Amino acid sequence: MSQHDYNIANQSFPSFRTDLNNALGAINTSNSGSSRPSGAVAGTIWLDTSGGATAHILKFYDGGADITLATINTTANTVNFQDSTTSFDIVNDTSPQLGGNLDTNSQNIVIDDAHGILDENNNEQLIFQTTASAVNYAELTNAATSNDVGLSVTGSDTNVGLAFTTKGSGKFKFNDSAYFPEVALTDASTIAWDCQAASVAKVTLGASRTLGAGTNAVAGQFVSLLVIQDGTGSRTLSFNAVYEFAGDVAPTLTTTAAKGDLFVFRYNGAKFLEVGRNLNLTLS
Repeated sequence: MSQHDYNIANQSFPSFRTDLNNALGAINTSNSGSSRPSGAVAGTIWLDTSGGATAHILKFYDGGADITLATINTTANTVNFQDSTTSFDIVNDTSPQLGGNLDTNSQNIVIDDAHGILDENNNEQLIFQTTASAVNYAELTNAATSNDVGLSVTGSDTNVGLAFTTKGSGKFKFNDSAYFPEVALTDASTIAWDCQAASVAKVTLGASRTLGAGTNAVAGQFVSLLVIQDGTGSRTLSFNAVYEFAGDVAPTLTTTAAKGDLFVFRYNGAKFLEVGRNLNLTLS
């Protein structure tokens, strides 16, 4: 590696040949040296070797100062470009590969409509479909030890659902148990029941109460309520007219302290129809 001032003096042929070969050698080695070539002019690109084999620095001389383009590690055979905004298009690389983790730097990976992820056999694994006017989307969140991985939906709308659809006569299969977490309702003179947030609910009565009409239920939904007597017992519960019982007669609760009565309803879009009940339950 060498440098040259690119000034070929008037000299004898042997000296001229040596001088010319030195100039060509400088060009061939990208003007390598520990400092800027003495003959550098605006536009000269040179390789600064002062940092050793692991930190060769490719520089551009603009006529007043050197601009660093990249750091070249000849031991690891790597190049790190100086400008963090440097970008390139890999559209012509039909099989790009990663040598490490892909850091998206808080940016998104955009996948065209009907394109997705393929396996090593070039078979489709996951397809991303798009909606031109979409404002809502899904989020998949990883988890720390002893916590569940999260799949949720969010977006611009206040209320956003999540729809699962099989193909043809395909069925959903759960290899492990599935459940609705039990939610304790707040005891009050009129007990509020949000059937969307608490489809499996319980309430401990601190006095004689009224169960208010369930809210946010959808037709076809099954919900259950466990009514528990407190340590005193003898609590009664009146039911809103939206609850429909067998024979159109509301049940009489067990009044023994700490006992429970379990009710299951199916909502038909207008009323909560009693599916079954199990009374006078010992809960512990």
